[in-house]
Amino acid sequence: MADGYPWQQALWEQLAGRAQHAHAYLLHGPQGTGKRALAERLMARLLCQQPQGTEACGTCKSCHLLKAGSHPDNFILEPEELDKPIKVDQVRELVAFVVQTAQLGGRKVVLIEPVEAMNVNASNALLKSLEEPSGDTVLLLVTHQPSRLLPTIKSRCQQVACPQPSQAQSQAWLAGALPGSGESERAELLALAAGSPLLAVSLQAQGVREQRALVADGVKKLLKQQVSPSQLAEAWNGVPLLLLFDWFCDWAHLILRYQLTQDEDGLGLADMRKVVQYLAQKSRPAKVLEVQIWTLEQRQKVLGKANLNRVLLLESLLAHWLQLPSAR
Repeated sequence: MADGYPWQQALWEQLAGRAQHAHAYLLHGPQGTGKRALAERLMARLLCQQPQGTEACGTCKSCHLLKAGSHPDNFILEPEELDKPIKVDQVRELVAFVVQTAQLGGRKVVLIEPVEAMNVNASNALLKSLEEPSGDTVLLLVTHQPSRLLPTIKSRCQQVACPQPSQAQSQAWLAGALPGSGESERAELLALAAGSPLLAVSLQAQGVREQRALVADGVKKLLKQQVSPSQLAEAWNGVPLLLLFDWFCDWAHLILRYQLTQDEDGLGLADMRKVVQYLAQKSRPAKVLEVQIWTLEQRQKVLGKANLNRVLLLESLLAHWLQLPSAR
């Protein structure tokens, strides 16, 4: 995005206006807030032969090659397939690129996203390049989950916290990105995307509101014993596993919070408020905490791309939740 996102403007001016650049930046922040776009904008600015203030000119040979995806001094490292790890062989290719001389006589720029997709072997293979990049090389690392990175990776980078937009900025941007949407629809999408507007657009495209309605309805029927865990596991086949675990982790948190505060304004989205309140009133806090810890542990396995049996995992999740109301 040539002119970036409005919530990034102050950070952009600070980054792009530098006379000297760090050899490695770690751009971190919530998913769906435009970190990749910021990294690409900085990459273009660093490679440009005739920058116009803080922006790439868009017309020099370097800018044309970058747009065509054939810039010899640019290397992008990302998973070969969506949601797969970055392999050690890919990192070795990157290491070979870093030691070469820049072909256009300027900088070399590397973009890695998401950094947490590298396993330990791939991360270790990257360390030397991060410590001593040859020539004028800048590495731009983008992560949604800095807690999953090796400390040795983080310590070799200048860390850049990418801002999350305010509710007003998100609403204004979403109104332009989803012109046919109403304010309440946008507010619901933003809540489901934890306030990240780009993620909200992505979730809207995959039909998240319909998926959420299906899941909320299923949980209500489960608690009334109108459906079994195995029937629901099958019915939810089209809902991404991570999304399901995000929602169940959130509901466990809301139940515990309500048990502590009795604050009815803190019951989450309207579709599950009554269920959250019911479970909070009918369950022992110790049991809710136990189920929350189990749910979070399974979510970590999903995040770590563990080889999981989806149906068995969902049946187990729902069996845990069925135990809550009777746990007084």
